[in-house]
Amino acid sequence: MKKTGMIAFIVVFCVLALLPFAANAVSPKAPLELDYNTPAINMLEEHKCIEDTEFMKSSHMQLLDQWRNDVVRNGDIVYTATDGTRYEKSLDDTCLACHSNPEDFCDRCHTYEGVEPFCWDCHNSFGLWREDANNEALWQDYVSQVEGGQQ
Repeated sequence: MKKTGMIAFIVVFCVLALLPFAANAVSPKAPLELDYNTPAINMLEEHKCIEDTEFMKSSHMQLLDQWRNDVVRNGDIVYTATDGTRYEKSLDDTCLACHSNPEDFCDRCHTYEGVEPFCWDCHNSFGLWREDANNEALWQDYVSQVEGGQQ
């Protein structure tokens, strides 16, 4: 009798554990359509990001983490893309310069995927922190020190 109860428990447990997967198989999420038509992107002659689309979809967070570490810990502020193009390692000035619609672009994708990035813990104003003359002066001083080889 105990063996039958154990088998029944395992079967019920497996069914309950697999139920979410079965529900997704029956009715998967519709693909997400993002709006790439920001004024900055529309002004570009060639509509391309710093890396190819598949790389950016799968690895942009790892890239941004690496940029943060490079800039904060090593003073390295230049990213060289696989095609040789050089970019400033800056969420505000590089990424958001083109993707100026974070509510329609970043937030929609992150909500769709169910992730909560911590970017906005520091970048809480989409670049507006530089409008303060003191912050801009500090930033320019930092950049000149890094570019001059001082750390």
